Amino acid sequence: MSDKQKPTLNSLTPDEQRVILHKGTEYPFTGEFNDFNENGTFICKQCDAPLYRSTDKFSAGCGWPSFDDEIEGAVTRVPDADGRRTEIVCTQCGGHLGHVFEGEEITPKNTRHCVNSISLKFIKKG
Repeated sequence: MSDKQKPTLNSLTPDEQRVILHKGTEYPFTGEFNDFNENGTFICKQCDAPLYRSTDKFSAGCGWPSFDDEIEGAVTRVPDADGRRTEIVCTQCGGHLGHVFEGEEITPKNTRHCVNSISLKFIKKG
């Protein structure tokens, strides 16, 4: 995407800004999508870019929605400043989603995207 094609951004509440813009975290087991199992697509709360398919969501028991795969090209990995974790952001707008962990052997893909519900919206498959 060129600089001339910036995505249209949605207005965010103060809580959404704290997480999406300032890299905060919602409390575990409180997010709307933690125990959510409908069929559809999870999109970025800030720019509406498709990020995750419901078929890639699984229960990791960690308190946040977990996915073992993203929609190709939708999520960018960024090393945290402390060097211990890898942040995930929306490729289109740069909004903070959460963190990605590999090597936990929870799923065959061996990857867990730990995502803040507040960073997502859901579009139910018709």
